[in-house]
Amino acid sequence: MEFWRGKARKLFLKNGSMFLEQLIADCNGMSNPIRMFSSYQISKAINNFDPKYSLPDIPSPLRWYKEVIEGRSYVIKRLTRQVGEESAYNDIVLSARVSNHIGFLKLMGCCLEFLHPVLVFEDLEYRSLNTRGSVGSLETPVLPWNVRLKIAKEVAVAITYLHTAFPRIIVHRDIKATNVLLEKNGRAKLTGFSLAVTLPEGKTWIQDRLAGTFGYIDPIYHLTKIVSEYTDVYSFGIFMLVLLMGRPQLLSDGHSVFGTSILKHVKDLLERGEPVEFGGGSNDMRPGQMRMCLDLALGCCEERNEDRPKMILVAKEIKLIEQASI
Repeated sequence: MEFWRGKARKLFLKNGSMFLEQLIADCNGMSNPIRMFSSYQISKAINNFDPKYSLPDIPSPLRWYKEVIEGRSYVIKRLTRQVGEESAYNDIVLSARVSNHIGFLKLMGCCLEFLHPVLVFEDLEYRSLNTRGSVGSLETPVLPWNVRLKIAKEVAVAITYLHTAFPRIIVHRDIKATNVLLEKNGRAKLTGFSLAVTLPEGKTWIQDRLAGTFGYIDPIYHLTKIVSEYTDVYSFGIFMLVLLMGRPQLLSDGHSVFGTSILKHVKDLLERGEPVEFGGGSNDMRPGQMRMCLDLALGCCEERNEDRPKMILVAKEIKLIEQASI
């Protein structure tokens, strides 16, 4: 026990200093207070990360668990070596910064006494979207259209907040279906800030390493390594296509290893004058709304940044589409 306490203390001092440096750099010395949990509290609550406490439908490389500490239920995210130390602290810092907005998970605290940090969130019985933009296994039916449209609206509002609410623009850089959780009341929560970047104040772009999820990555960013708010706009456009069609961002074509992108598939259909098949049953269709969302998604995925709308306009347009009775 003494050995464990000594090891935990060393990790806390090392990790805590890194965390503090990032927090100061990001928040200019001002931060949202979060609770520091001990390794003993975390390990005791979930029996040293016993898999039976894990949440099965939230994907790797992260590990999510449900735990009770001092009579209160929490959801914890255990970061792994695949994430990397710098990215792990980025996730904590930015999760703390946006925690009070309804479009994100509420960060209650963290633990820095493990080799890799642990984040502790409010427990609202979260479920993760899968790669098809639905819930559960890949064989389950897609969500009702009104639910998918609501998810698109709420995620768009959350991204708009990242782009507009602070003196420095936050670019999420990994907008995708599996980074969206649904709380018990169905509200969408955007998560996963390990790859996010905060642009310098007064700047609208930076050049940085390539990061993100294949099939969602903006081709301009892929080519130039330039990160801007339009990097998120493109990824959100792909996310909308996933929600519309109930299919992953990469579709098997029987030829290449990765398959073809959902965007290319849709564009090919439109060029041939063939209809785009939207996901959902015949009783769930709102063709007018779906076509408007398709046009908006394609606008978000335009080849040039200057031809794409800003997220604040995208969020407003989705609200108008939601009100349309067609």
